[in-house]
Amino acid sequence: MPIRRLDPLLIDRIAAGEVIERPAAAVKELVENALDAGARHVEVAIEAGGRRLIRVSDDGRGMDEADLRLSVERHATSKIPDSDLTAIATFGFRGEALPSIASVSRLEIRTRAAGAATGLKLVVEDGAKSPVTPCGQPFGTRVEARDLFAATPARLKFLKSDRAEAQAVADIVRRLALSHPETRFSFSTDIGSGFDWPAAGAGDGAQAERLRQALGDDFAANSLDLDASREGVSLTGRIGLPTFSRPNALHQFVFVNGRAVRDKTLAGALRAAYMDFLPSDRHAMVALFVACDPSEVDVNV
Repeated sequence: MPIRRLDPLLIDRIAAGEVIERPAAAVKELVENALDAGARHVEVAIEAGGRRLIRVSDDGRGMDEADLRLSVERHATSKIPDSDLTAIATFGFRGEALPSIASVSRLEIRTRAAGAATGLKLVVEDGAKSPVTPCGQPFGTRVEARDLFAATPARLKFLKSDRAEAQAVADIVRRLALSHPETRFSFSTDIGSGFDWPAAGAGDGAQAERLRQALGDDFAANSLDLDASREGVSLTGRIGLPTFSRPNALHQFVFVNGRAVRDKTLAGALRAAYMDFLPSDRHAMVALFVACDPSEVDVNV
């Protein structure tokens, strides 16, 4: 068979398999875009675990018509202004999330930039982009993805139950909220329970207040503040007392420059720190925030 160029829609669907593995991955990309846009209020709503509907609304900067058109093009981004991949200071930077989501769902974007007289709407369905039209929209952006993976039904077989997918989405939103106490986060779902956490401000007590909102008063009462630095790396957060342990590591939250991470080396260091205080089948409840020079972090990893 001769070599040929792939159809653009097929290319997008292949990319979607790399970027959008499940509804939680789509929510992560959309919320990170909202945070990069300077949002101070992020609302997330899902139905059927995210398969039927994902909606992310924010009060960020919004987009003009030119940016809106480019936002659904592959490898188009506003987040690498100097083309330097060694110092990424934003969250979403790949320029693939929106076109990837659009290739496996019906995507609608409504946006209004500061000072604009009206909002703008763009719909992408089966790879076909509609003309940009005026619409009613407050300042900021609202992205809706409906019928996720309807165009690639084989991927639906790999999803878990709607309840499990909804829990995964809630966990993603919770982790992003933990690292951004200055932003109000609300999450609603038709399965399970949602939450609405007011902005905790930007002062010294903001992080502690967001941890109390997300992890409860018991964690606040059974944990200690941590504030240390060495060789250009700072470590802050709260560490649970050994008497407040858990049977699994699901309540261990680690962030590097605001990004939630799961890393075996960091998890091993945490286990070693508690080794003399906890049995092997118990896990500490912690929320740790690592800050360092962005050039020291490979965001792809």
